[in-house]
Order: sequence, then C-alpha cells, then structure tokens
Amino acid sequence: MRVHLCVVGRLRAGPERDLVDDYLKRFDRTGRALGLGPVRVVEVDDRKGGGMASEAELLRRALPSGARLCILDERGKLMSSPDFAQTLGRWRDDGTQDMAFVIGGADGLDPSLRAEADMALSFGQMVWPHMLVRVMIAEQLYRAASILAGSPYHRV
Repeated sequence: MRVHLCVVGRLRAGPERDLVDDYLKRFDRTGRALGLGPVRVVEVDDRKGGGMASEAELLRRALPSGARLCILDERGKLMSSPDFAQTLGRWRDDGTQDMAFVIGGADGLDPSLRAEADMALSFGQMVWPHMLVRVMIAEQLYRAASILAGSPYHRV
C-alpha cells in the first residue's frame, strides 16, 4: 500500500525536515516487507491566496486516483498507536493500493474536503502547527510499521 502525505506548505531545511525525513526513511525500510510504502510527500502552495477552498482544490489534484483519504483534523478520531497500526494493516489487507494523509494549512481544511474523507484522525484537541503535524504523522507511520513488524520500538 503506497502512502502519500499531501500537505499545504513547504517544509524548509531544519529540525522538522530532519525528523520527517528520518521517520519516513525508517517507515520505508520497515514497511517494505509488510507491504507498506513507499511514502511520497506532495507539498502544495496556494500562491494566489484563495484560502481553504483553493487549498482543497490543490490537495485534490495531489491525491492519487482512488486513494483512501485520511485527514488530520483536531475534530477527528483519537486513536492509540496500536489501533492506528491495526487500521493501517486492515486497509492494506483489504486491498487499498493508495493511502493519502492530508494536512491542511494554517486555517485547516475546507469543509468540502473534510466531507470526502474516509477518516479524520486527531492528535488531540489542541491545534498543532501543520509542520509539527507532519512530524507526528511521519513518526506514527513508522511506529505503526514497527508494531505490525513486532519490533520493540513501541513499548506499552
């Protein structure tokens, strides 16, 4: 199952970029034997300043055709890491070929795109900067692959 991170904004060089790159490299290594990955990151920028609706259209264009869509949203479902791993494994086993995780910009995601999602995932009720959310989903993808592989990375 190919994984796509479709995100608003460009991640510049720095600690966040280093963390994302490290976790996604680990995910690709661990997930390959499990039928997970590779990960593709697609960054979109609304240079015309059209707001959430414009960002949503750019994100839609970045989504692979037929991809299962999971948005990152503070109103989404709270999950434990083992539950997230189980969900990824179930989607893979159900034949999902492309899984897209979508992270909106500073104002969040357009309601029309939210309505199209197969799942909304939350990292808590607090609002997180979208650059940190990118780090967090990258780490959770690696953690999920580690859990599915029986690795000791995740400790209960």
